Amino acid sequence: MKKIIMLTSTLVALASSFSALADRDHRLDQRGDRIENRLDQRGDRIEDRLDRRGDRIEHRHDKRADKARTHGHDKRAEHLERKGDRIDQRLDERGDRIDDRLDRKGERINHRLDRRGAHHAKK
Repeated sequence: MKKIIMLTSTLVALASSFSALADRDHRLDQRGDRIENRLDQRGDRIEDRLDRRGDRIEHRHDKRADKARTHGHDKRAEHLERKGDRIDQRLDERGDRIDDRLDRKGERINHRLDRRGAHHAKK
């Protein structure tokens, strides 16, 4: 009788530890997904903000170029249009670079947590 109780309690302990490991794996997976999504959204917000800023600057330079062109300053107008385009392009590239960096960081964290959960599940 004593052996049956010991064997039963051992089996119950093993079953509960396996479910705890599965819960931990699932929890780490969810945590990695949450972090990756949060960094992805943050990168998108930054990229959108820099894109809007570049568009505003380009629009302002285009208006100044139109005004210069009406006053007969064609070279000045071309210079202002190129300058606005250059600034807009630089801000767009900067936003893309920041967004890509945050995406890679989120993927790296998610992958690390997935590996950690899989490593603990093996034991």
